[in-house]
Amino acid sequence: MPFTIAVAGKGGTGKTTIAALLIELLRERGAGPILAVDADPNVNLHELLGLEVARTVGELREETLERIADLPAGLPKEQYLELGLQECLVEDEGVDLLVMGHGEGPKCYCMVNHILRKYIDVLRGNYKYVVIDNEAGMEHLSRRTTQDVDALIVVARADPISIRSARRISELAAALKLRIKGRYLLVNDLAGELPPALEAELAQTGLPLLGVVPHDEEVLRLALAGRPLSNLSAGSPAKRGLARSLEALTREERSTPKEVEQRWR
Repeated sequence: MPFTIAVAGKGGTGKTTIAALLIELLRERGAGPILAVDADPNVNLHELLGLEVARTVGELREETLERIADLPAGLPKEQYLELGLQECLVEDEGVDLLVMGHGEGPKCYCMVNHILRKYIDVLRGNYKYVVIDNEAGMEHLSRRTTQDVDALIVVARADPISIRSARRISELAAALKLRIKGRYLLVNDLAGELPPALEAELAQTGLPLLGVVPHDEEVLRLALAGRPLSNLSAGSPAKRGLARSLEALTREERSTPKEVEQRWR
């Protein structure tokens, strides 16, 4: 099974930027193949990766329900959805992207969702890493779409409200007993040093601090120019900061459960 990283956080924390940077760092290291999953209905992970998306899984789901009575005789629904899922997959060097798209409407999606989950699980098995950009907030947790995850990275900014939101996300994940091996806090877009006054807030999250990503004007300039994060320079503060956090995660991948517990105790 692949090592799966899910990125979550309150809106405005920069979680999609973090997800895209993780993907780019893994790709640069030749750690692929990587499956990138954009699970945020407000889809924009593809823009940060410089990829074009022609079809989302949400669109495939709606099309299937609209056409289900008109499918050619002898074409099983499972086969139709499997072929459609392959069409949704955007392939690039070292990384493939799957965009989930909009959520469900008032129709009955049980059959379609069951088949899609089955084939997405099969698809995941073809990759060494899976990086999931979740929607903002906690809805993805309550719907149990974040499952079988090795590392849940909860992104927060260096302010009390954002950090308290990260704590609630972690508490909900624990209460729902989701299959998540490790939950971590990542402080993003920090200008200067981490304020000592925030230490108590950080401790109350109950989350190990995976790392701190500094504020980076180069990230902002690329966003304003509509250019992907692959254009970041090697000296980018955000890139270098996140690289240290990724190294900590890859150590977790290689460690035994006892070693992980001792490291974060």
